[in-house]
Amino acid sequence: MLTKVMSATHFGLDTLPVEVEVNIAKKGFPGFNIIGLPSKSVEEAKERVKTALVNSGVEFPNAKIVVNLAPADIPKEGSSYDLPIACGILRSLEAISLPSEKMFFYGELSLDGSLRHTKGVLLLALYAKERGIKSLFVPKDSSFEAAVVSGVRVYPVENLAQILSHFNGGGQIGVFRGLKEIDIHEDIFPEIDFSDILGQESAKRALEIAASGGHNVHMQGPPGSGKTMLARAMAGILPPLSEKESLEVTKIYSVSGNLPAGASLVYDRPFRVSHHTTSRIGLIGGGSNPHPGEISLAHRGVLFLDEFPEFSRGTLEALRQPMEDGEVSITRAAGSVKFPASFMLVAASNPCPCGYLGDAKRECKCSPRQIMRYQTKLSGPLMDRIDIHINVPALDVDELMERGVVKKPERSISVRERVLRARKIQLKRFEKDGIYTNSDMKNKHIKKYCVLDSAGQAILKQAVNTYGLSARTYFRIIKVARTIADLAGRKDIDATCVAEALQYRVRSSD
Repeated sequence: MLTKVMSATHFGLDTLPVEVEVNIAKKGFPGFNIIGLPSKSVEEAKERVKTALVNSGVEFPNAKIVVNLAPADIPKEGSSYDLPIACGILRSLEAISLPSEKMFFYGELSLDGSLRHTKGVLLLALYAKERGIKSLFVPKDSSFEAAVVSGVRVYPVENLAQILSHFNGGGQIGVFRGLKEIDIHEDIFPEIDFSDILGQESAKRALEIAASGGHNVHMQGPPGSGKTMLARAMAGILPPLSEKESLEVTKIYSVSGNLPAGASLVYDRPFRVSHHTTSRIGLIGGGSNPHPGEISLAHRGVLFLDEFPEFSRGTLEALRQPMEDGEVSITRAAGSVKFPASFMLVAASNPCPCGYLGDAKRECKCSPRQIMRYQTKLSGPLMDRIDIHINVPALDVDELMERGVVKKPERSISVRERVLRARKIQLKRFEKDGIYTNSDMKNKHIKKYCVLDSAGQAILKQAVNTYGLSARTYFRIIKVARTIADLAGRKDIDATCVAEALQYRVRSSD
């Protein structure tokens, strides 16, 4: 008997329907074959499904079973086909009766017949809503993420016994009632508070500006000056995700398997830390079946790259296009996919391999050749895409012992309040433009929203002529100045805003 069950596959963030055709024939040699470009993990479904059915009290047929995953020209990966294959076999055996209504079955089986948390359920729910398919049968641990999509009925399945009971009238699986509205977390408890960091007031100010406008930051200083602490403390001043941003981020985490069982939406802005040994594919994304890299997992959040020059040059240069476009395009034989990658880059580096070039107290032991090789790893076009460059000097003993401190260090919660106010100004400004922050502005937005007074124009013009700044740098300075004005609550950009924005660019070009 031939049975057809609906499921789906994911290619990047796109969802494609898959029709699982199951045919059980009494004639021919007994066997169990899966066709339709299955991967190794799909091939292994034969043993999982067979054992799960037997352990659920179903007598597995001694017959020729053929499972076709259509369309056959699309590669199939993952374990999500276990449940639809099992339901197809049960229907072909007339152990259950499936209604004519279109419904999706999706999930991985354990050998005892229970269902495991399976990645990509949120994308399935969004696709089902788009296509008008009302019913989804998914693992119970994955139903939280599907339930945030209104207009679909999510049936949380614990095991195959429930499927048998549900479709035979023995007991209905109740529709899952989960989270419907995002709950914004206003109270935060950062791992490192700004008040825990001694000194470095200028660096803190720069990070506040960066967090307010979504700007990229490069910190340079000797070992032990506090660059890593500053970067990690930034997580405590970032605003919460909006509902739209939360859905964008959760889709990426769902399809990549980074959303834990029982989770619904990602509430907090991502803060990703990549080691300098991370490969290009690990950072940018890719693979035979393209998956998101760290830059996409940091979407709408922060990507922290410590020891910036220690990354391979090819890996660093691959950052240029995503930093400019806010997305990464990956092309493979099966097609092209795009992953969103609108992230804030926070990079930290030493001035030389030993770290003490220009230090007043410790002598640099690097040769000129070593210094040049180290510094040239960071190309001009890459550094040009970083809005804010700051020096993080070593602290002297008085600062370490908190002697002579004029005022008590400000806590992250106070800084975050100013960041939130600046972000709200930007959200209102760009509500009709489809962007969120000043760093997202294109040239047309800069012309519309960034009005400089005459003194500010004069200062900027002089800086461009004196330092030979590029057109990209010119516009990035204006974006940072716009954020500084937002923090100050100013409608227009005056000379003081431009002057402060310039100091974060010119110092790296001296």
